[in-house]
Amino acid sequence: MSDVQELEYQDSSAKVGELKDLQGEKMTLNMGPSHPATHGVLRLILELDGEEITKCEPDIGFLHRGDEKIAENMTYNQFVPYTDRLDYLAPLANNVAYVIAVEKLMGISKAIPARGQYVRVICCELARISAHLLGIGAFAMDVGAMTVFLHTFTEREKIYNLAESLTGARFTTSYTRVGGVSRDLPDGWVGQLSKFLDEVSTAIEEVDKLLTKNKIFIDRSRDVGVISKSMAVDYGLSGPNLRGSGIEYDLRKNKPYLIYNDLDFDIPVGSVGDCYDRYLVRMEEMRQSVRLIKQCIQSLPDGPVNIQDGKITLPPKEKVLSSMEELIHQFMNVTQGVDAPVGEVYFGAENPKGELGFYINSKGGGVPYRMKIRAPSFVNLSILPELLIGHMVSDVVAVLGSLDFVMGECDR
Repeated sequence: MSDVQELEYQDSSAKVGELKDLQGEKMTLNMGPSHPATHGVLRLILELDGEEITKCEPDIGFLHRGDEKIAENMTYNQFVPYTDRLDYLAPLANNVAYVIAVEKLMGISKAIPARGQYVRVICCELARISAHLLGIGAFAMDVGAMTVFLHTFTEREKIYNLAESLTGARFTTSYTRVGGVSRDLPDGWVGQLSKFLDEVSTAIEEVDKLLTKNKIFIDRSRDVGVISKSMAVDYGLSGPNLRGSGIEYDLRKNKPYLIYNDLDFDIPVGSVGDCYDRYLVRMEEMRQSVRLIKQCIQSLPDGPVNIQDGKITLPPKEKVLSSMEELIHQFMNVTQGVDAPVGEVYFGAENPKGELGFYINSKGGGVPYRMKIRAPSFVNLSILPELLIGHMVSDVVAVLGSLDFVMGECDR
């Protein structure tokens, strides 16, 4: 063999060896941050052995919100619209959670009039139904059930109509205020709400018939993304993702706030902790939310919805135009904000995605010195690097749909 032939042979052998090495290597796949794949701007860097996931690294931070820093330059009431943009599928619930934290700092939580508390609970449970309708509809569509998505979105549109009548806005409601809410229920609104509850109850049962015993849906969700009790606790999961693993923990029961202690409702839990259990938990939570709202309607008291203190809530406009004291209160409230004491508090509310918590550090005055937001979606997503190992790529969309996160609060 000539020197030239020998060099060609060695070069060919090297290429074959390289090809074998390449075939044995694992592949890296980027899932997201395109919205349809991941329900938001979430990027999953997946390491694959064939189609099996051997490593997962979530990459977040694409939204660059900076809400916690923005809060340091906003009066307490001015920050309410920013809470709409956290879990933007449940803005009414975000408003309530944040404002209760401020009221806890000011020591006025128990002074909120009864009617105001009932209205807040109605808002929170409406937000829960709305968020779960989207969560289940999107989850179903991810695994191939388009019809369910159409059913759930039809009902959400009715909730937006109710929100528009109540708050003046459909999506970013900014309804709650420190000391109460921005306005009382409009005439005829309770009747519209009662009609909706009957209609959404029918829709929930329709979804149940379409999905719960559907073989394709069961095959895509049962024994997929199993989260054990110990794993759920270790990662600090909350909300339906925690209860889906069989842990009966709900802040409305375990650490009651507003008037939840006076209401009768059940806490659904799963048994396996898979995608299917998390779906069942959300379905039952919607039924329980309907039950809670009906109790609120039946027991809704008369009276004011706000604390009757001009230094906390804005005085009536007619008094502002006719009384110097009310004019001064309005001016101080709008320009400087409510005067909070020095101190630090934390309050967590049972939001649709889990525990939405606000830590406020106050040096006094109308603006927080520091604020920290405990976003349930951020905490819930932390389980992905362990949870997805051993699953197929096709299982990722099912697992993400069952976790039901929103990146607005994750990238707060």
